[in-house]
Amino acid sequence: MAALNKRILQPGERIRILVVDDSVVIRRLVTHALEQDPALEVVGAASNGVIALQRIPQLSPDVLTLDIEMPEMDGLETLRHVRREYPQLRVLMFSTLTERGAAVTLEALSLGADDYVTKVSNEGSLDRSMARLQQELIPKIKQFFQLPARDGAPARSDRIYSHKSAPIRPGSVIRPKVIAIGVSTGGPTALGATLPGLPSGFPLPILIVQHMPPLFTRLLAERLHATCHLPVREATQGELVTPGSIFLAPGNFHMKVAPGGEGVRICLDQTPPQNSCRPAVDALFTSVADVYGGAVVAAVLTGMGQDGLRGAQVLQAQGASILAQDEASSVVWGMPGAIVNAGLADRVLPLQELIPEIQRLAGWR
Repeated sequence: MAALNKRILQPGERIRILVVDDSVVIRRLVTHALEQDPALEVVGAASNGVIALQRIPQLSPDVLTLDIEMPEMDGLETLRHVRREYPQLRVLMFSTLTERGAAVTLEALSLGADDYVTKVSNEGSLDRSMARLQQELIPKIKQFFQLPARDGAPARSDRIYSHKSAPIRPGSVIRPKVIAIGVSTGGPTALGATLPGLPSGFPLPILIVQHMPPLFTRLLAERLHATCHLPVREATQGELVTPGSIFLAPGNFHMKVAPGGEGVRICLDQTPPQNSCRPAVDALFTSVADVYGGAVVAAVLTGMGQDGLRGAQVLQAQGASILAQDEASSVVWGMPGAIVNAGLADRVLPLQELIPEIQRLAGWR
């Protein structure tokens, strides 16, 4: 599925949301949480996919929040219909922190869901549930839109200027010893489209931070392992960083590297989140800079925010090669856009050119 451009909202225009969930309590909770934000408008609710598909043409929403487990038509079947009939509609899945919830969410992302949030627990106060929903769901909705300017301030957007006019650094001449990749929103699909392009025998280790919670990262690694020529696994504490292997940071742990024994080893820790993320791209990038110096190819792919920017600055100072995904192929051009706008990128590439460029920099044909 092709990436969608951010829709520019006009002054006074709000983001229209249709809430789809079979639980009356969840529908009310989500509606109340979203309506606290003046940029958002809940235009309707539906208890299953059949009703949702009837209401989409009536209400013209911009965003669908979509539960997975529902009677009559579940979330995955609803998503298939939405992607065929309303390709411009943004879809955020509501998932559970369970094995099945994680697996179905990854399937939904592969079918074209734009992002996901995990459902609030039945435990805890209503106020706490509301605050968590507002903290997690509202930014994920807003990331797909350029909000109108307020009080003369510039319009909010991840794009400061297009990559065509952004300063691009001359390429590094240091032969790399490791590949480090940071990705967030749109990442499972991006990784699934690129990593199978690495051939067996590729000589370098690949370290990846994908913003995801525990369990999700393990299942993502298993899905990638099934389609890649190189072994893919969720990283474990103390294991050797071996050539020709792909290591995915586990949810809720920063993944770093350190010299140890026969070579470089994985170091996992639960130090405070960086950029509100754990695992954080910055934690990985600064760590590989400490161990490998400039012998690094770092790639920043689609994602919200600017995690990876500080680490890329450290890597740039060491002489590493830095790649950024272009805006047109990104689901959200936040993280790669921050790299480009800071003048840190050696190359700004569409997703399909990432693996050939990594192979070129690694000297591998």
